[in-house]
Amino acid sequence: MFDNLSERLERSFKILKGEGRITEINVAETMKDIRKALLEADVNYKTAKSFTDSVKEKAIGQNVLGAIRPGQLLVKITHDELAALMGGEAEDINLKGNPAVVLLAGLQGSGKTTFAGKLANRLKTKTGKKVMLVACDVYRPAAIEQIRVLGEQIGVEVFTDETEQNPVRKAQKAIERAKMYGYDVVIIDTAGRLAVDEAMMDEIEAVKDAVQPQETLFVVDAMTGQDAVNTAKEFNDRIDFDGVVLTKLDGDARGGAALSIRSVVQKPIKFISTGEKMDALDVFHPARMADRILGMGDVVSLVERAQEQYDEQEARRISKKIAHNQFDFNDFLSQLQQIKKMGNVKDLMGMIPGMDKVLKGVEISDDAFKPIEAIINSMTPAERANPSLLNGSRKQRIAKGSGRSIVELNRFLKQFEQTGKMMRMVQKRKFK
Repeated sequence: MFDNLSERLERSFKILKGEGRITEINVAETMKDIRKALLEADVNYKTAKSFTDSVKEKAIGQNVLGAIRPGQLLVKITHDELAALMGGEAEDINLKGNPAVVLLAGLQGSGKTTFAGKLANRLKTKTGKKVMLVACDVYRPAAIEQIRVLGEQIGVEVFTDETEQNPVRKAQKAIERAKMYGYDVVIIDTAGRLAVDEAMMDEIEAVKDAVQPQETLFVVDAMTGQDAVNTAKEFNDRIDFDGVVLTKLDGDARGGAALSIRSVVQKPIKFISTGEKMDALDVFHPARMADRILGMGDVVSLVERAQEQYDEQEARRISKKIAHNQFDFNDFLSQLQQIKKMGNVKDLMGMIPGMDKVLKGVEISDDAFKPIEAIINSMTPAERANPSLLNGSRKQRIAKGSGRSIVELNRFLKQFEQTGKMMRMVQKRKFK
């Protein structure tokens, strides 16, 4: 999402290259360029000006240590100010209540219903809470059907009661049911409109007054840029929400909403959502987002995702097989599945420092592993367990069965062999 802004900021920092000290003269041009880059990224004008003024004030006159160039020092100052601009620290949602009620608000098409499913899935799988979803959009049957399908997909109960057409009473009935059956969290998905109107605001305000939620979240499509910030302000003025959820961050948005929204409404961004998969939801960490904007990657989030999918027993089993040179195609396929569970492949690659430049303009599909999976699935159980069995005739059969060419098959087999060698080398170093 921040590709263009990252490039512009990198060019801006190069203006200070070769300087021995940051002065008002040499920093002015850099700040002018950064402000322009922020405005082009659809950042609110007042926010962009305030940000560059703050960076300039902190940077002017600072001595540059021998091992640090002025551009590097300015990157550090800019990073800290970006993190501060977006809230400084990550903020969690309030789930104190019996049950805790989370109310979602936002325009139609913002990704609100999908986020409801993602949040329910996150709370269920990561905290073990018993969650109920409530379909309070009484105007669109499609919205009720969507949340029902999501509930079935993640194994969470959905309260619909299509005989009740009053959103306030429907929300109250859902909470009564949740109390009766011991639910920990109730997530209420409200109706949206194509644009802010008085009827929608009155309705969401009435629902909030009736259910007294512990947490009210405003869900906004990051693709709408500065409009997202303006809409957030209108909602906040009426319902005083507790936090913001930015959806569709995997799109071509310029990033202005993420950088502006906190400073305009003075409410934290609590979650960011990418893609349609139910596990594509992350807590928003301002410092990590600043890392990504400045092309530093986000290794911490990458490690966290890996740890979530880490199976200690499976890791020991694989480690033992590698040590005895018994790593086979079944093990390789198992490792691919673990990687796929971590999320969107391109998003994961973007978390590695410098990889965003390497991958610029390169499309990496979530289907990238499908040819490999097809090849392995076309093998017999004996072939998967014993790679040395693959002779010419077996390769011909596997290539035909997987719809790949012999060249592609041989390329994969070579990569598999190299992967095995690399794993053995790493393990030998570990136990030296």
